[in-house]
Amino acid sequence: MPKYTMPDGEQLFVREIGRGEPVLVLSGLGMQSWQWLPFLVPNLNKYKFIIPDWRGFGGSKNCAIPQNLDAIQSHWRDVESLITQLNFNDFRLIAYSMGATTAMHGMQYGDLKDKLKAYLHIDQTPQITTNDDWSYGLFGQKHDQFKRLLADLSQFLHQHEQYRYVDDLPDEPRTKLVQIWLNFIRLQNSNRISPFLFKLALQRPQLQKHLLPIRRLDYMTWYIDNYLNHAENYRDAIAELESPTTFFIGENSTLYPSEGQRIVASRLKNANHVIFKRSGHTPLITEPVKFTQKIYHFLKQNT
Repeated sequence: MPKYTMPDGEQLFVREIGRGEPVLVLSGLGMQSWQWLPFLVPNLNKYKFIIPDWRGFGGSKNCAIPQNLDAIQSHWRDVESLITQLNFNDFRLIAYSMGATTAMHGMQYGDLKDKLKAYLHIDQTPQITTNDDWSYGLFGQKHDQFKRLLADLSQFLHQHEQYRYVDDLPDEPRTKLVQIWLNFIRLQNSNRISPFLFKLALQRPQLQKHLLPIRRLDYMTWYIDNYLNHAENYRDAIAELESPTTFFIGENSTLYPSEGQRIVASRLKNANHVIFKRSGHTPLITEPVKFTQKIYHFLKQNT
């Protein structure tokens, strides 16, 4: 699989699979490019999927953190560079969660919306923060509680910035990190299994490093600080999108309230939405068959 040179000289890993018209796929936080493969297999004879690994994950796990850029700014710079190197001008884009935030950043600060043939937006809000005119940010009505947890986590990470990996932390601070993350999992209230595993890890330190989504602490700090301080409002930028657009919405998403996503979809001239009634923020896990079928339909409808 090829690596592409980014503006700061780092080599970004990009998975390329299939043959045919190009489809750029932008992952959510914590995902690796290979995790998309089961959902794309039915389309490999007609489309070539280009899936970068974000910095800190998969084949890009050793890329440096850019100076003076937050995670979304950095991701968009990498994506913009990739689009330029691949000479994409009329292509389909599938973007999930943080990948969708990156796409909206490109619509607001770049010319991404002018290059899209069709866009699939998967369970993401156009504004992370909540205020008087937008109550559908991250965790909705629990947003303030979420920000306090992020602040606690950020403070902890900065206090232990001398350690590079979760494995390097002494037992006591590593257990504290798992406890903070357990509080975050409880706030999501999405399933019973995750809290059980984190509680078990509090008693069994050997399990702790395997439950956290990022093992490098500098990357964890970078991403946490991004969500803590991200104040962008992309509502107008995505509303200006004219290319055919589909929204995948998890009806039970605690991270991004479905009502807010419906409102965003209704503002677009050429949009439809698909509701995953048994899903929260991860329809690819909770309804994998439907998720695969609806990706196929999205691509087929926009040939």
